[in-house]
Amino acid sequence: MRLENKTAVIYGAGGAIGGAVARAFAREGATVFLSGRNQANVDTVAKDIRACGGKAETSQIDALDEEAIDKHLDVVTAKAGRVDISFNAIGIPNTTLQGVPLTQLSVEQFSLPIATYTRSNFLTARLAARRMLAQQSGMILTVTPIVSRASIPLLGGFALAMGALEVLTRNLSAELAPHGIRVAGLRTDGMPETGTIKEVFGIHAKNLGITWEQFHDIVAGKNHRRRLPTLAELANVAVFLASDEASALTGTMANLSMGMLDD
Repeated sequence: MRLENKTAVIYGAGGAIGGAVARAFAREGATVFLSGRNQANVDTVAKDIRACGGKAETSQIDALDEEAIDKHLDVVTAKAGRVDISFNAIGIPNTTLQGVPLTQLSVEQFSLPIATYTRSNFLTARLAARRMLAQQSGMILTVTPIVSRASIPLLGGFALAMGALEVLTRNLSAELAPHGIRVAGLRTDGMPETGTIKEVFGIHAKNLGITWEQFHDIVAGKNHRRRLPTLAELANVAVFLASDEASALTGTMANLSMGMLDD
């Protein structure tokens, strides 16, 4: 198994992306420490993992709370002895953050995703890296949609937040790679299996006066495969990135845009 004897900490584990990656990590042998704001959702993921023979523990953690994150990592280290993988998959509702022209968007709506995503990813990465420095190894993973690179209207501050996460990923790698710690990310197009995309596609479809299905087909039709990526595909790439097989990959984003974005 690719992640045997690895310890992984996943933030936002109760969401679609966090849950899919958690299950994949556990399937490949990792012991997973799952956290999120909604304990019930996180517990559901852990139950699935244990039912398949995997090892999972859960905690209710606010990934914006530095003290809570730090204490949780102390618990993880005390139980498992180390932190090998840190993956941040938090999300915030987009109902009032997208679909509004920038000229009509309030400063608060514009700033919220930038402040939330950058703060959370900085905190979880920094605090995990402090543990990883002692062992001179580790993997920090981020996730961003293609809006970090593509020019798309009516995204408010969300696209800027995702671009900032990619800069953070590269800069963290530049500082940490000499100490054996890799930092990389997953850049994906929208995945219709997630509640976020169901919501966001609906917002943009309404603005265009078309159905959700029509908007979905427009987006999918722009890439090489004429379909959108799946959660399973993203989780499989996350496993590879977190494994020792990807030891040459750091300071970069795995492109899961199905050819929508050219590298």
